[in-house]
Amino acid sequence: MNKLGILFSRMRKEEKLLLEKAERKKIKLIHIDTRKIIMGEKFETEFDVIIDREISHNLSLYAIRYFESLGLSSVNSFKIASRCGNKVYTSLILDKANIPNLKTKIAFSAERAIETIESMGYPCVIKPPVGSWGRMIAKINDQEAAEAIIEQKTFMPGNTIYYIQEYIKKPGRDIRVFCIKGESICAIYRNADHWITNTARGGKATNCEINNEIRSLCEATSKAIGDGLLAIDLIETDNGLKVNEVNHKMEFRNSIDVTGIDIPMLMLDYAIKQMREHN
Repeated sequence: MNKLGILFSRMRKEEKLLLEKAERKKIKLIHIDTRKIIMGEKFETEFDVIIDREISHNLSLYAIRYFESLGLSSVNSFKIASRCGNKVYTSLILDKANIPNLKTKIAFSAERAIETIESMGYPCVIKPPVGSWGRMIAKINDQEAAEAIIEQKTFMPGNTIYYIQEYIKKPGRDIRVFCIKGESICAIYRNADHWITNTARGGKATNCEINNEIRSLCEATSKAIGDGLLAIDLIETDNGLKVNEVNHKMEFRNSIDVTGIDIPMLMLDYAIKQMREHN
């Protein structure tokens, strides 16, 4: 029987699906509770590959870096997780690879953030460098809003980086593409009346046919970030598709039925392949 590890501290629907699919596929998927790891103590393992599903970005980075130091392989790797988990790093990599993405500027002080917003123009969007589910994102419509939001962020603990992005008026949707090692396996439209279209915020998923533009853009993005398990968010603009964000711990509960693709089973197949290559 193939044996894999799965890292998480809180079980969501995605982890339940992975465990159910593993049982059906005769894969022993061994749970590692991130909260119980103690670095420096001997770690006994029956597997060579770990699927990282830890919800905390910081805990995830420490844990998978620790496991990689022991000679284990992680899906996704520390390299990919560190690049995707921080939007600043993602933007720098996309720009260097000349991949179409949203115009982004990063400031390191409140004063420079205000100047940057003024130069970007209204409306624009400010996001936390680390975060998901559309939380702590704000659309800034005018100078008064900019001053209020920047002042609020200035007094939030640990908030010294201001990630500012152009605002694109979406056609009531954006696109999330699920990729495995550079191959686009399926995609969804995330439809919403609100400008934030995350399904975690109420966006409705419908199937999106993968065309050549989507396939080519996601292949290039995956190559730049690192081939692995990625969910790439795209925005339709007047100048074609642009990458908005790249996610390394894809949520797929709302995407299986609408696409007809067994995403968790394909994830397990990929992890098994990584295990065999590791051996």
